[in-house]
Amino acid sequence: MLELKKGVDILTDIGGVKDAEEVKRVFRDSMDDDNFAKIEKITNSEARLKIANAIALGKPSKVLVNDGSDADVLMVRKLVVEYGEEKDLNIPDHTIHYDLAEEQARIVDRTFYIANPDEKVSSLANRIDRDDAYNYVKDYMAGMMDGMTLVIGFYSRGPVGAVAAIPAIEMTTSLYVCHSAELLYRNCFDQFDAEVDRAGLFFTNVHSQGPNRAEDLPNARVFMDRSHQTTYSTFCTYAGNTLLLKKGNHRFAVDRATYYRKGLELSEHMFITGLEGPGGRVTFFAGAAPSGCGKTTTAMVGEEFISDDLAQIWISEDGTIRSINPESGIFGIIEDVNWTDDPMIMDILRKQGHEVIFSNVLIVDGVPYWVGSGEENPDKGFNFQGEWFEGKTDANGKAVPLSHGNARFTIRASSLSNYSDKMQDPAGVVTKVFTYNGRDADTMPPVRVARNADEGVVIGASIVSKATATEVGVTGVKRQPWANQPFIPGALGDNMVAQFEFFNSDKISAENRPIMAGLNYFLTHEARGGEGSALLGEKRDVKVWLGWLERLVNNEVETIYSPVGLMPTYEDLKNMFKDLLDKDYSRELYDKQFSLYIDKIMARIDLQYDAFKKEENIPDKLYAIYDEQKVELEDLRSKYGDIVNPDQVKEWADAK
Repeated sequence: MLELKKGVDILTDIGGVKDAEEVKRVFRDSMDDDNFAKIEKITNSEARLKIANAIALGKPSKVLVNDGSDADVLMVRKLVVEYGEEKDLNIPDHTIHYDLAEEQARIVDRTFYIANPDEKVSSLANRIDRDDAYNYVKDYMAGMMDGMTLVIGFYSRGPVGAVAAIPAIEMTTSLYVCHSAELLYRNCFDQFDAEVDRAGLFFTNVHSQGPNRAEDLPNARVFMDRSHQTTYSTFCTYAGNTLLLKKGNHRFAVDRATYYRKGLELSEHMFITGLEGPGGRVTFFAGAAPSGCGKTTTAMVGEEFISDDLAQIWISEDGTIRSINPESGIFGIIEDVNWTDDPMIMDILRKQGHEVIFSNVLIVDGVPYWVGSGEENPDKGFNFQGEWFEGKTDANGKAVPLSHGNARFTIRASSLSNYSDKMQDPAGVVTKVFTYNGRDADTMPPVRVARNADEGVVIGASIVSKATATEVGVTGVKRQPWANQPFIPGALGDNMVAQFEFFNSDKISAENRPIMAGLNYFLTHEARGGEGSALLGEKRDVKVWLGWLERLVNNEVETIYSPVGLMPTYEDLKNMFKDLLDKDYSRELYDKQFSLYIDKIMARIDLQYDAFKKEENIPDKLYAIYDEQKVELEDLRSKYGDIVNPDQVKEWADAK
């Protein structure tokens, strides 16, 4: 059990500010009259203490309070260019930011949970003892902001007033981080005190970028103090390591849902989108996918966009499951964003009228270029490695692409043509479908549905994915439970119990129980008897997979029972491909995509089974479901061999 406020609070202890009088003195000494007047409007004593100690710790030369007013937002936009963290591009309100060449993604090897001696953290994460973290903060962060400007912002992780929204303070010496926060989150300066009273807590984030030198990166750290809900980031530039409102605070929200709101709330690495079905009805989906696995693209399929990355989910008093986006913008991977697959995003990136921060792409004469845009690219320019030319190699002889695989674009969600005003509704959206997918090139069919809530939780627990460019130094195939693996602070068993309790809750009314599905649109030709690593189908086919789920939750399509879940019939899919995409869908392609390759599925189950057996307190029902699947798969194999086509699966199921 996670215990809040246990152990020394590193920030307040090293900062040394103890009482309200000292807090006021620190504010008065570090701020001009205008900023002092602003900070005095924040009355929560604990928040004031945290802020004063961050100032006392870092000793910045200047302190600015961003109250979210038009004047302050304009100030941030102006200073980020003046300080050289961003540069204006040809299109008004478009800028470019470059991270350190050696820090283009999350530094997972230097990211730690601060833990008390008797506290367990996820086996898939790094821990650091509180004493060791204390010494690091004292040795490296004391006085680290000298000569720099500290900007303090107050944000809500969700629509103000929503049940699952949590207020947070972001304190940073990076104007790029501050600019990003204004695009990605709701500034709640005026409502901050009231929101802390409503939620009963707030998150604290302290970031000091340092001198931005490659030689400092070995000392870079991201710390998350779970007990005191405070994050620290040093010597970092990439937003995934510095914008602590995002994944740093998401981890705290996961803890809150797991240990303090168990069975009532979830905090997930999920998109939220509304898909229009027959008759104009809209069904809302929440879908988990690891970073770099198409979550943003999938979110764009919906007619009513809510979120592309994170979701706060709860069971409402009316028996529905409701979801909100803790963010209000998109920090999206730009590689392979093109006019064919992502026309809405391309409109924003290539036309004026919207604010955009590009990062780590090629710039030529004020125009950004990136890998996979489908446009003609120049053969030289300036990118994340400096001056670039076609054929350039790095120190290891590896070709340097014109943009990094984790290069990003940052925009407000309201820029999207399918943006839904429901994103700002504190009531959230009623969510009827939950999906789970990774980069699975060779095993599972494109879509399958759990036969009950327990099987749905197991689908989520069993996600695997090819490692992507979102994490520094990570390669190969990774297990990704609920696509939330990097962001689950506590034991996986604790999180799994919370998942089972939530989706089996008797507070969910019968008519509002969701369907839970596995998605996979990364199957390749070579995995199904063909040649080459090209996708078996197209990226845009996800419109049909989601459309089938939308119709299934409304009881309008048929299913085929299989050991790994309910699968669609060919006739339903053929009709939907024509209706939704004006595209022919062959029986041959259907058979390739939905045949069960027993050996591969059994190997996948064994991989998960063995891995979870190494964990503590994993619920027995996980293994019972794996065992049941293996028995049915063995029965299928005994009748039809290792490769079983959908007709054979149906014949087997009908005979059961």
